[in-house]
Amino acid sequence: MSTVPAPQGHPQRWLILGVICLAQLTVLLDNTVLNVAIPSLTRELDAATSDIQWMINAYSLVQSGLLLTAGSAADRYGRKKMLIAGLALFGLGSLVAGLADSTSQLIAARAGMGVGGALLLTTTLAVAMQIFTPDEQPKAIGIWSAVNALGFAAGPLLGGFMLNHFWWGAIFLINLPVAALGLAAVVALVPESKAPRGDRPDLLGALLSTIGMTALVYAIISGPEHGWTSGRVLLTAAVALLVLGGFGYWESRIPHPMLDLHFFRDRRFTGAVAGAVLITFGMGGALFLLTQHLQFVLGYGPLEAGLRTAPLALSVVALNFTGLSAKWTARLGTPLSIALGMVLMSGGLVSIATLAGHGYGGTLLGLLLIGAGCAVANPAMAHAIMSAIPREKAGVGAGINGTLAEFGNGLGVAVLGAILNSRFAALIPVAATSLPAALASAGSGDERERITDAFSSGLETSQLVGAVAVLLGGLLAAALLRRAERADSAVAVSA
Repeated sequence: MSTVPAPQGHPQRWLILGVICLAQLTVLLDNTVLNVAIPSLTRELDAATSDIQWMINAYSLVQSGLLLTAGSAADRYGRKKMLIAGLALFGLGSLVAGLADSTSQLIAARAGMGVGGALLLTTTLAVAMQIFTPDEQPKAIGIWSAVNALGFAAGPLLGGFMLNHFWWGAIFLINLPVAALGLAAVVALVPESKAPRGDRPDLLGALLSTIGMTALVYAIISGPEHGWTSGRVLLTAAVALLVLGGFGYWESRIPHPMLDLHFFRDRRFTGAVAGAVLITFGMGGALFLLTQHLQFVLGYGPLEAGLRTAPLALSVVALNFTGLSAKWTARLGTPLSIALGMVLMSGGLVSIATLAGHGYGGTLLGLLLIGAGCAVANPAMAHAIMSAIPREKAGVGAGINGTLAEFGNGLGVAVLGAILNSRFAALIPVAATSLPAALASAGSGDERERITDAFSSGLETSQLVGAVAVLLGGLLAAALLRRAERADSAVAVSA
C-alpha cells in the first residue's frame, strides 16, 4: 500500500532531499570523472582507442536507454525500492570497476553502473515531487538542478585529484562509502510511494523503448567517428527510428501504456520538451567545445581546465541553494523565466565565442552568464515537465526529463563537433584530421599559429550555432508555455 504525503509535505523533506541529492551526485560525477583517467587506463590496461570509447559509452548508452523504463518501474513497484536497487547496483558496479584488471571487465562494470544510474536519476526527481508541496517544488527542483551542475564541474576536479594521489581504480572505489551512506539514509528516511493503481506492466513497451533509445544514442555517438553517412551509423539510426515508431504505435494501442502519448497534447508539456532538447543541445555541445578550447588552444591541463569551468557550476549552486532563482521564477512566471534564462545562456555562449581569444576574462563572463541562465531556466523547465504529468506518473516524467537531457546533450556534442571539424578542415591542409595531428605536422611557429587560429575559428562558429539553438529553444518553450497558461485561464473563466 502506497504512502501518501500529507498536504504540508513530508516532515523530513529537506533532509530527504539532501539524501537523494547525494545519491544523484554520485551518478553525475561518474559521467565526467572517467575522462581524466583515459591516459592512465590506456597505459595500465593496455587499452586501445576502441576500448576507451566503450568504457565511456557503455555507461551512457545503458543509462540513456533505460531511463524511461526505470521511471515506469519506480512508479509501479515503488520509488524507494528502485532507489535502493539503484544505489546497490551502482555500488556493486563501482566495486567491480575499481578492481578490474582487464578492459572487458571494466566495460561490463560500467554497463552495470549505467543500470544503477538510470534507476537513481529517475527516482530522485520523482521522490522530490512526492514529498514537497506544489509551492515548494520549484525550490526543491532548483536544488536538485544545482546538484546536476555541481556534478558536471566536480567530476574532472575529483578525478584529477584522485589520480594525482592514487591509482586509477580509486576513482570508482570512492563511490562505495557514498553509496553505503546513501543506502542507509534511504532505508531510514525516504517514504515509499508508488502509483495507486496496479496497472499491468508494459513489458513490450519497456523493451522497445530501451532498444530504440540505445540505438538512437549509439548512432549519435558514432556519427562523428565513423561518418554520418557510414553504413554503421545509418543502419543503427534506421533501427532506432523503426523501433521507436513501433514503440509509439504500441503505446497508443494499449489501455495502460508506459508512456501516455496524450501528454504531448498538453502545450505545457510540449513547450517544455522542445525547450529541454534545444537547451541541452546548445549547452552540451558548447561546453564540450569549451573544454577543448581551454586544453588545445590555451594549453591548460585537465585539472586546470576543470577549475576554469567551475564558475559556471558555482553560480548555479549559489543561485539555487539560496532560493533566489525560485523567487525570480515565482515573480516572473514560468514562460518568462525560461525565456530570460535562455537569453542569458545564449549571451554567455556568444561571449565565449567572441571574447575567449582575448584571454580568460571573456570566458569567465560567459560562464557566469550561462550559470545564471541555467539556474533560472533549468529548474523552471524541469518543473514544467513534471507538473504537466499526473503525480502518480512522476517516475515516467523524470524518465522523460532525463532522456531528453541525454538525447539533446549527445546530439549537441555530435552536431557542433561536426561543425567545428568541417570549419577546421576547410582552413588547414586536408591531410590533417585533428588539431593534435595538424600541430604535429607543423613545420614552423607561424604554421602552428595558423593552425591554432583555424581551430579557434571553428570553435567560434560552433559556439555561435549553440547560442542560436539555446535562444530558439527559450523563445519556443516560452511561447508554447504562455499559450498553455492562457488556455488554462480561459477554461477557468468559462467554468
